[in-house]
Formats: sequence, structure tokens, C-alpha cells
Amino acid sequence: MNFVEAQQDMRRAYYDGATGVIVSATVWLIAALVAWQSAPRNAIGALLIGGMFIFPLSVALSRLLGRSGVHSKENPLSPLATTGTLWMLLVIPLAYGVSLHKIEWFFPAMMLIIGGRYLTFARLYGLRTYYFLGAVLCVAGIALVVLKVPTPMSAFAGAVVEYIFAFLIFLKAKSGARAAV
Repeated sequence: MNFVEAQQDMRRAYYDGATGVIVSATVWLIAALVAWQSAPRNAIGALLIGGMFIFPLSVALSRLLGRSGVHSKENPLSPLATTGTLWMLLVIPLAYGVSLHKIEWFFPAMMLIIGGRYLTFARLYGLRTYYFLGAVLCVAGIALVVLKVPTPMSAFAGAVVEYIFAFLIFLKAKSGARAAV
């Protein structure tokens, strides 16, 4: 399997990754609602606990939409997906540590972490859209800190960005349009 075939296999299996983005956006929205109704620490817990279910729920959604939700065992990009996930998990404690100094910085820090993860998705799926998603999340995370945005709105911003990009990725996947990397 060559590089382009590996990317096609990933796109085919996971609906161009759109299912993961929409599930992630939903987790961000739940965290925003928890922050709105409760303490910010509870919203942090909601994002972290909800985050554990993003991949299995995105696989289920991919299957519901007629995709396999499983890439080929021979796919050479599989280690990239695993490595990106491990890196993200190793950096999340940094976001939590930042929140101990200033609670309002947790969600912007997570936007930077997840934005960085999406940058690897550009290669994983062969779609430039993920460069833009990653960049928008990173810029938004920095802007939220500079503007001193309250916790519920920061979490809501993460949800909005991901919902917008999930919609765009779904549209491209349905039309078959590709902005290859």
C-alpha cells in the first residue's frame, strides 16, 4: 500500500475523519453546558471523560453512515494515528496544570493541543482542511486567553469551530472533493 492509498483507506474508513470531528465538537459542547451550569472544574472533567469516548463513538458513527470504521491492517499510517494520540494524552496534563494557575486557560490550552493533533490529520487523511482546522483552533485558543474569555464561552468556542469544520469535511466527503496534501 503506497502513501496515497493509505490516505484513501483512512478517508474511506472514517468518513474523511468528519465523524471524529463531530463527536469531538459534541464533547466540547457538553463541557460548555456543564461550565455554564456548574463549576469550571466539572467542565474540565466533562471534556476529559468525554474525550475518552471520541474514537469509539466516531467509529460507531462512521459505521452508521455506511463506512467500515476500521482501516486496513496493512495501512502504514496507523502508527501516525497512534503516535498523535499518545502525544496528545501526554500533553493534556500540561493543560490541567495550567488550569491550576488560571482555570480560564484550560480550554484554550486544550484547543492548542487538539489543534496540533489535527495538523497531523492533514497527512493522515491527505486533506488540507485539517491544516486550517488546526490553525483556527490554535489561533482561537490564543485569542481566548488574550481576550480573557470566561470558561463556558471558551468551551463553546471549541465546539463551534469543530462543528463548522465537521460540516465542511462532511460536505467534501459526500461530494468526493479532495484538497490533497
